[in-house]
Amino acid sequence: MSVIGYIRVSTDKQTLEHQHFEIEQYVKHQGLKIDLWVEEKISSRKALKNRKLGTLLDNLKENDIIISCEISRLGRSLLEVMRILETCLNKNCQVWTIKENYRLGNDIQSKVLAFAFGLAAEIERKLISDRTKSSLANIKASGKKLGRPFTAESKKLKLSKNAKKVKNLLAKGISKSQIARILGVQRSTLRRFIERMFQQPLT
Repeated sequence: MSVIGYIRVSTDKQTLEHQHFEIEQYVKHQGLKIDLWVEEKISSRKALKNRKLGTLLDNLKENDIIISCEISRLGRSLLEVMRILETCLNKNCQVWTIKENYRLGNDIQSKVLAFAFGLAAEIERKLISDRTKSSLANIKASGKKLGRPFTAESKKLKLSKNAKKVKNLLAKGISKSQIARILGVQRSTLRRFIERMFQQPLT
């Protein structure tokens, strides 16, 4: 079993020393000692796999204990915190937080608390989904087109620089398969270009 102190600050203005001191005092009162310190100065907006915490979770062993000053140090959202806790519980590890006085392990009390977290996370996920749908509906109602903008000059379209040429070839009755060969592109690429640029279905 290893006792791991996890410390994270998100800006250079914050210091690691304060959290370090808090955890040291806490484990002292618990009759424990820190076997490993994991410290990082990084925003929780960074993907978990790009954080030291992600590596720590991958290397956890059964009965390890992660101690953090507060649960918000682990993740930027309830959903992310839930995924972290789920990983720890599946590995039969514990997460202790000083501020909230959580001791999340494999006991029934922790499972009840994890259920409450999970329910809250589900509600948060539903609210995010509803807000997204509402926002899209408002944009659509305002007459704006959804998705990426497509213009003849758009650099995102492979064929945009050949828009006039495509129009001329189509006007001359050249088949779309022939146009695709002339331009050196796949027929499917040309089809998408025509449909999205000219609103002309490919037949």
